[in-house]
Amino acid sequence: MSSSSDRVSLSDSGSEQSMDSGSSRDDTSDREETGSVGRIPMERVVEVREDPPEELAESNWPAKTGYEWVAADVQTQRSLFRWSRLLKSWLNCTPIFEKGVQRDIIAPERVTVVECGCHGREGAAEEFFYIYMCHFSQLHIRLPFDEFTMGVLRLLNVAPTQLHPNSWAYLQTFKLLCMALYLEPSPRAFLYFFVTRPKSPITWLSLISRPGLNRLDAFTQLFKHFKDGFFKVVVKPASRSHFYMANGNTKFLFFWIGNPWRYKVISREDLSVVEKDVVDTLMQFSDKMPTKGLVRVYNSVHPIIDIEGHMAQLGKTNLTLFQTLRKEKAVKAKAARNTEVPNLQDSLVDVHVHGGTKRKVELPTRPGKGKDVKKVRAVVIGAGSTSGVKGAEAGLIELSETTVRKDIKINMAESLMDSYDNMEPKALGVEGR
Repeated sequence: MSSSSDRVSLSDSGSEQSMDSGSSRDDTSDREETGSVGRIPMERVVEVREDPPEELAESNWPAKTGYEWVAADVQTQRSLFRWSRLLKSWLNCTPIFEKGVQRDIIAPERVTVVECGCHGREGAAEEFFYIYMCHFSQLHIRLPFDEFTMGVLRLLNVAPTQLHPNSWAYLQTFKLLCMALYLEPSPRAFLYFFVTRPKSPITWLSLISRPGLNRLDAFTQLFKHFKDGFFKVVVKPASRSHFYMANGNTKFLFFWIGNPWRYKVISREDLSVVEKDVVDTLMQFSDKMPTKGLVRVYNSVHPIIDIEGHMAQLGKTNLTLFQTLRKEKAVKAKAARNTEVPNLQDSLVDVHVHGGTKRKVELPTRPGKGKDVKKVRAVVIGAGSTSGVKGAEAGLIELSETTVRKDIKINMAESLMDSYDNMEPKALGVEGR
């Protein structure tokens, strides 16, 4: 696979300006004089980018067999990430690791031209599993998986790529709401709201909301362009504890299986006291909550404020209920000295500053009221900017206060929203301005 691009160079009195479209530092170029306009010579540069010979040679490999039990559209789907340069480019602009985790626990690797997301290990020396790029870019999942996520995969008896992205979005939203309400996310409490109906031949497993228990709307009615974006996650020997149990078994299925869990109902009697509390709390919300909006909160600096914004869009009743429940659950968690239940009150916030660097800001504490996220702006900008004197951080952008009106509705195409959601700050022209 090769690609080429044209570059037009304008030079005058020894100076040269160039307009480059898609060039690479490793590219080779052939220069060809094409004439001139007035005193400005016009030069056409043809740049050719070649993929490694070993990757090009894979196009002659025979297709793998033995996967007749998998649906045809799954076992014939090839990945864009069979080209290493595409994977490296994507990884440069997409985070895949959980905050604070060492980057050497796994190695993202390209797949070969004959690999599919449903394939097994097939004698490979390394230990790995497949995963979709949408898991990170759209669903904001991070590695390594937490115990709740791996527990859901175990109960469903599926590999990461075998669970449909829409169902992953349900999982992410459920976990977010539990964290916001001081609840401990449980795989059985989560699956209480759903049923599954595996198909034959095997295809992506979808979670189907139980009638009368549906509290989350679908991330999207048609999840597009995810099938051809999978790559390998190779587990490093030093990080086996993240993915393997003490007995040597994996904490979740690494590869597709022909018998995912088929079930109709998890009864209330099967739930523990803690799991019943999770179910009863979420059942108090009468309206379907916006899964896509809540999933995007994972990419937010102020998650609670953003969650409250989505609740307000559903109506004042839902916002008031969320705030009331959050206060009640916080008191119970404090009384029980439960420090293991996440609650989205991380005291350190990552803030982008000029040059693409980051620093962390400690949120000020209000006596008896916890952290005051409204004062983050004053802390980040610094006292100098509010007094009119430029301080060390005076170059930071100051965001004005925003008022949200419920009676205004803006309709935008999903593809446009997704493109904005996945853009880096530099692409939007924010950093460095």
